[in-house]
Amino acid sequence: MVRADLSITVPSFFRCPISLDVMKSPVSLCTGVTYDRSSIQKWLDNGNNTCPATMQVLQSKDFVPNHTLQRLIQIWSDSVKTLSDSSSSDAPLSLSKEQAQALVKEIEKDDFANRFDSLSKIICFASQSEENRKFLARLDGFLSLTVDILCNAGAELRVLEQVVWVLELILIDFEENEKMSSVLLSRDFLSSILIVFQQGSLNSKIGSARVLELIAVDADSKLTIASNDAVLSELVNSLTSNSDSNLNGAVLSCIISVTLPKRTRSKITKLGVVKGLTQILADPNSTVTIIEKSLKLLEMVSTCAEGRREICENPLCIPAVAQKLLKVSTASTEHAVVILWRVCHVFRDQRAQEAVTKSNGLTKILLLMQSNCSCQVRQMSRDLLKIFRVNSKCCLSFYDTKATHIMPF
Repeated sequence: MVRADLSITVPSFFRCPISLDVMKSPVSLCTGVTYDRSSIQKWLDNGNNTCPATMQVLQSKDFVPNHTLQRLIQIWSDSVKTLSDSSSSDAPLSLSKEQAQALVKEIEKDDFANRFDSLSKIICFASQSEENRKFLARLDGFLSLTVDILCNAGAELRVLEQVVWVLELILIDFEENEKMSSVLLSRDFLSSILIVFQQGSLNSKIGSARVLELIAVDADSKLTIASNDAVLSELVNSLTSNSDSNLNGAVLSCIISVTLPKRTRSKITKLGVVKGLTQILADPNSTVTIIEKSLKLLEMVSTCAEGRREICENPLCIPAVAQKLLKVSTASTEHAVVILWRVCHVFRDQRAQEAVTKSNGLTKILLLMQSNCSCQVRQMSRDLLKIFRVNSKCCLSFYDTKATHIMPF
């Protein structure tokens, strides 16, 4: 019998190399080393130009959010809290592979009501290392057991949430996601995911979106997920009703992953995705990553007639896109230019052209051409300027910069 007082020590890679505390917002430097954002920012603000762990001189002081590690820490922390709440032991032991295997056998025997604590221990074990996650993935019968629990209508919500977290952890490093995708989608998996997304905690909603993204590995799986109107509607609606950046990021990645077919782009447009994306872009608190994903999805939507119509009819959308042309990131600039180029140049929408000029977009396009942008972005900018040149009297009335040396005409 597995001891009931099992808990988990803090994995070393969850700790910031500077503060030695569990990281709250892990970010990676160009050297590949990950730190807590506040710690590394303080290090750089003090005038240092090296990586604290390796002492390499930094070629760039930019850092990239490590979303996978942040998610692992979040799941691990929640599971440890669950174990602490349900255990009175003050002398915890680490969970070994043998103990994890024994726990799985117990889960197979237990009824649904008694599985919660065992699954919490399994989650802690899986979140500790890639090796542990691969061990569980290869463990005979484990994945089929999780699918059976998730697809069982009698399972209570908190058990469904635990299984979603287990699947997310396993799928992060699973080498056969296509095989797992076919198993899940052949069962009543999406109905359970929908229940978790509608009724579960914030963490389990994020996990549900991540699982959907991870199993959307081919055209068939993308189409199957996108064909479920209830699931797709919940994902899109969450963009307008939610302000949590982690959930928005997971939902955006999920929708992007299943929106490859053109019919799906029309469907999410009708569900109101343009309104949600506009709301995110207009939010001054949106992170760079969220802005990039929002513009990428908006660019995808702009390839269908319904999407372009919604973009042009929404009075806030084009100004929000134009606002992101500069000073966000290279990816954001490229997505924003493509959107404006498509609606203003390719399809010559008069409403879009007027919205660009009124939001001082011409100035940004002119400045963009002076920057170190890609050849493709520069060409699209030229195409846009040709459109504005046709309406030069209208456009120039909104052009208020005194930098006349960059005027193209």
